[in-house]
Amino acid sequence: MSRAGTPSDWLDRVTGPELRADCSRCFGLCCVALPFAASADFAFDKRAGEPCVNLRSDFRCGIHSGLRASGFSGCTTYDCFGAGQQVSQVTYAGRDWRAASDRAAKMFEVFPVVRQLHELLWYLQGAAASTDDESVRESIVQVADATRKLTRLPPQELLALDVAHHRRQVDVVLLQVSRVVRAEYGRQQKDRRGADLIGARLRGADLRGADLRGAYLIGADLRGADLRSADLIGADLRGADLRGADLSDSIFLTQFQLNSAKGDAATRFPPALSRPAHWTAG
Repeated sequence: MSRAGTPSDWLDRVTGPELRADCSRCFGLCCVALPFAASADFAFDKRAGEPCVNLRSDFRCGIHSGLRASGFSGCTTYDCFGAGQQVSQVTYAGRDWRAASDRAAKMFEVFPVVRQLHELLWYLQGAAASTDDESVRESIVQVADATRKLTRLPPQELLALDVAHHRRQVDVVLLQVSRVVRAEYGRQQKDRRGADLIGARLRGADLRGADLRGAYLIGADLRGADLRSADLIGADLRGADLRGADLSDSIFLTQFQLNSAKGDAATRFPPALSRPAHWTAG
């Protein structure tokens, strides 16, 4: 398998809506639709559907540049996979929730549904970029096309959608890709799927090709660890120390996971992701 040899036309077949958040095209949906509780991540309680007091009239955050210092580190880790602008500009064609109260309630319910679909598209695009194995190519294309179509449904149909059922269909394909990619190392890694690795001492560990799906790596010491080709879908990396770790071609890694972890200038990760602003410089 050669990832470098993956043709661009093949990748084009699984592209869809923009999967990176563009707050300038969103109606502040994550600042209204989602609830949060006073904790180390949020300075106060907020109910679902209640606008955050920091949300301005132009739908931008009034303390965006100082969120962490103001006690809102949770806001800096969240990522909607571009669902905010999709719902705002496509599903609701640029009509915001402030203009009609009946529209607002449905928009806030639609937002997390579309976010789940966009998350699946993120994984599928990652799958396409990770393998050129012909045995799974068409399967990736088919489920990606079906998922894209779902993101374009009108509000009522989105609310009636069985996302869990669709996720199971997508996961069959993602598991195929995972097996192909991880087999690259030609050896058996210990199955760590869903493992309790909270606070684990894994500094410098060889985790190439490891199955870490859904693993609890909260606060784990992964400094200098080699996570190339590791399957990280659903892994909880909150507070994990990734300084100097190599995740350069790990599969199914998300911006949300990076944002929730600790890293530095030496941390390597896939080029589709961005280095979090709160990571240390060295």
